[in-house]
Amino acid sequence: MSNQETQVSSLPMPPERYIANYTEENIRRNRAPRPPPPPSQHEVYSMFGIQYNNDEMIRSLESQNIKRLIPIHFDRRKELKKLNHSLLVNFLDLIDFLILNPDSPRRTEKIDDISLLFVNMHHLLNEFRPHQARETLRVMMEMQKRQRVETATRFQKHLERVREIVNTAFSALPALLDEDENGGARVKSEVDPLEANAAAKNDPSYQHDRMLCKLVDAIE
Repeated sequence: MSNQETQVSSLPMPPERYIANYTEENIRRNRAPRPPPPPSQHEVYSMFGIQYNNDEMIRSLESQNIKRLIPIHFDRRKELKKLNHSLLVNFLDLIDFLILNPDSPRRTEKIDDISLLFVNMHHLLNEFRPHQARETLRVMMEMQKRQRVETATRFQKHLERVREIVNTAFSALPALLDEDENGGARVKSEVDPLEANAAAKNDPSYQHDRMLCKLVDAIE
């Protein structure tokens, strides 16, 4: 059985392929593909045919067999300026070769040097990605904190306003207080006669008292 080479694309699928999988009907019937779980700490995964190790967030140049032009301990700002200047000088040299001697082998060497400079610049910029992610998360959390503080402040203002309205409403109520036998204040209670009669009729002793009253009236 012959070995079949696996062809891996260096780019993701077109958006139409994903859209066809995540239609409203597929989502409603739970047929849409679920996102893959995040890789574990020491798991090795493949992306576009390249093996990645989760322990190393950014692959080193040495692990990719690329010549490193940046020292181990360096100032990123200065090194970026140096790489940028070197890139401009090599580009001017390449233009000179193309004008004076287009068939010179130095032309290919200059193109390789420019490519190597671009790769080192790109790697140096990628090393800022963790810092960028932390700063983005910090700004996001500060924004959420500010929104929650503003919401709490508005709620406190509304609460104070409601308290003022309730206190004003209580102060506007008429005074229905009377003094009891001990000189304390008590609330006057007005009972509706109809409600009092209805409550008395529900009392079992009410019928018995009514019969006695009728007997007394008959004797008289």
